[in-house]
Amino acid sequence: MRAIRLEGVGQLAVRDLETPVPGEGDLLVRVEACGICGTDRHLFHGEFPSRPPVTLGHEFAGTVEAVGPGVTRFGPGMMVTGDPNIACGRCPECHRGRVHLCRNLQAIGIHRDGGFATHVLVPETQAHRLPDGFDPVHGAFTEPLACCIHGMDVAAPKPGETIVVLGGGLIGLLVVQLARLAGASRIVLATRSADKRALAERLGATDTVDAGQGEVERRIAGEGGLLPGGADLVVEAAGVAETVAQAPRLAARGGRVLLLGVLPQGEKVEIEPFDLLFREVQFLTSFVNPFTHARAAALLAAGAIDVAPLVSRRVTLQEGAEAISARAPAGEIRAIVVP
Repeated sequence: MRAIRLEGVGQLAVRDLETPVPGEGDLLVRVEACGICGTDRHLFHGEFPSRPPVTLGHEFAGTVEAVGPGVTRFGPGMMVTGDPNIACGRCPECHRGRVHLCRNLQAIGIHRDGGFATHVLVPETQAHRLPDGFDPVHGAFTEPLACCIHGMDVAAPKPGETIVVLGGGLIGLLVVQLARLAGASRIVLATRSADKRALAERLGATDTVDAGQGEVERRIAGEGGLLPGGADLVVEAAGVAETVAQAPRLAARGGRVLLLGVLPQGEKVEIEPFDLLFREVQFLTSFVNPFTHARAAALLAAGAIDVAPLVSRRVTLQEGAEAISARAPAGEIRAIVVP
């Protein structure tokens, strides 16, 4: 089999490897699509902890090719998506049901070989069925959608609330759709990209703001703005220090800020605690996808979330390696590796 291997910080190569043999409780999945996430670029640059040498790729879907001993729920020919985050089930956090905070958490594509390959091993406990004939490229969006669902669970938007989304990339555009399903009365997305603003409006945003023109706070939360006084919920989906600092200033009194974007490890942001305290703005964070992967797969299978316009390009393994090591092109939402 062939795979994109992270061999060290800044060291990426496409290698020929032995196709793995499924062990007890494992599925051998023939990968048909795997999304290139910003985390993959963070891993390449050493900005996110990993365990090289390792095959990258944690947003994947494919067809079961073989199963190991003890597998009972899956068989060859079934289409599946894999939840990459594997908890130990033994630590105090696992015992409290907070599996995503497991002290021994391992992730496929970060600590264990992942989906930027022709084949990947997936424990049966991490596999989720997709409908027969489902487009595997769409199935590759299950993991990022699951992360967004967890974020919305944490933020708990109520029908009729107002929501601001900062960032028009994949996460922001998925959040716009989840906000629509949650019954938000106004959904405002801010991004510099005109194409992404137009797409956000197609997907459910009631208003968009060109962040490149400046004065975002005045135009959204200022007197005479789209949401005078601020939003009930502000979702930071860009993973940029500037928008993390800006997010609380867009929240209404008693509002909430949800941090969904991933900044490089070690980056610092200035926040004014006095302002958060005296306006009682809640600052919330959300990490990965505890118990939401199946819900994400169900939403995609039902067609409730539209991911077709979020596919920017399909690339080979070699092109995928080059894409990970380079900056994402302007306007790109998601590149999908099709091994």
